[in-house]
Amino acid sequence: MADDPTTLVSTSWLAAHLSNPDLRVIDASFYLANMGRDAKAEYDAAHIPGARFFDIDEISDHRSELPHMVPPVEKFMSRMRAMGVGDGHQVVVYDGAGLFSAARVWWLFRLMGKTDVAVLDGGFPKWQAEGHPVEDMPPILRDRHMTVSRQNHLVRDVTHVAAASKLGDHEIIDARSPSRFRGEDAEPRPGLRAGHIPGSKNVHYQTLLNPDGTMKTPEEMRAVFEAAGVDLKKPVITTCGSGVTAAILFLALERMGHDRVSLYDGSWAEWGMYDGLEVETG
Repeated sequence: MADDPTTLVSTSWLAAHLSNPDLRVIDASFYLANMGRDAKAEYDAAHIPGARFFDIDEISDHRSELPHMVPPVEKFMSRMRAMGVGDGHQVVVYDGAGLFSAARVWWLFRLMGKTDVAVLDGGFPKWQAEGHPVEDMPPILRDRHMTVSRQNHLVRDVTHVAAASKLGDHEIIDARSPSRFRGEDAEPRPGLRAGHIPGSKNVHYQTLLNPDGTMKTPEEMRAVFEAAGVDLKKPVITTCGSGVTAAILFLALERMGHDRVSLYDGSWAEWGMYDGLEVETG
């Protein structure tokens, strides 16, 4: 894999740069209730040296009833400043599943106009398996100013997505499992209908990953999207259950050189809730 400090870096790249004073490592671990894991407790027990813990549910828009929606710019800036993450830093984000939630935080930084941000390929499991150092001490934090320039074209709301679904002028790609996409499995969040956005295509995020949790090559991922019937000449909106694994699709498309990608922040947690929005199954 070619290391790219704006998208994806290897564990060997991070190990080589770990002592760089301008590097900031972020543990963005997040788990659904049915996973039975406690992200903060795992971070407290062991994390990459110097890593800060990014709480996806806390650093979100608490004015919304939807889960972990994009935080207001001011909240993002203040939380990053308190974590000692700011201008001039190279950020590397990882999670404890390999690649599950780290891409969401990478995308959040992108949305805020920060491009010196990469996901750790293979995440904490690969880091540990290779015997790289871990620690249980919290990092020493010093405030760092952060300038933010929100890139509104990288996010879409339900109105945009409903229009795209009707017009067919975007590819809407859903990262959920095939059985959830088809409406065969009940949604993990209560009260949601089963199925998918009309006209959307299904690329389960795990089909973009190797068995060790690393990301497939751009060429391999292109073949996965094309096999799912995705027209890569169209602009893309990514979606999933609640906007987390949709960011893995976003990262994959970025790695493939697709430059017209946005993410539906409300995702199925929003679409599946409103009876006025059409749902397809099968």
